[in-house]
Amino acid sequence: MNELISLQLDDCKDSMTKAVSFTESELTKIRAGKASPSMLDGISVDYYGSQTPLAQVANVNTTDARTIVIQPWEKSLINAIEKAITDSNLGLNPQNDGIVIRLVVPILTEERRRDLVKKVKEETEKGRIGIRNIRKDTNESIKKLKNDGASEDEIKAGEGEVQKLTDNFIAQIDKLSELKEKDIMTV
Repeated sequence: MNELISLQLDDCKDSMTKAVSFTESELTKIRAGKASPSMLDGISVDYYGSQTPLAQVANVNTTDARTIVIQPWEKSLINAIEKAITDSNLGLNPQNDGIVIRLVVPILTEERRRDLVKKVKEETEKGRIGIRNIRKDTNESIKKLKNDGASEDEIKAGEGEVQKLTDNFIAQIDKLSELKEKDIMTV
């Protein structure tokens, strides 16, 4: 196969891998009723005048399936952390005992579970669209290689490889979606 087509395929594979990773990280943000320290990843705390990620100013752990415990490294930060969590619109109610903050993750209702599954499907579809856009761009790049001496057969073979990659990566995204939906619907 033409060297330039091989380079296009490598770029395509890298881009699709990133698209799957991004979709996976977006799905991780959708909480499934189980407590997870990653639920607080987007929260920043006012630490001496600068916004600092929560994980850099406190230990964040889960004690059981429904409780997150946050232990600030400095006691003076406990109110700032509590405020940041309240302002984050995560729907969690911080309980402060002066030493640690406890967050109890509420049990999901059937209706809320269905809403979360819809959100999973939306994120999954965005991932699939991303993969298909990468396929389209790569195929266009491969077709342009005809001017650089690539034969029709090499171009057809390259497009076939792009389709195989596309199918493989879309299957990966579908698997992530299936696992997340199962996780959400498990009571």
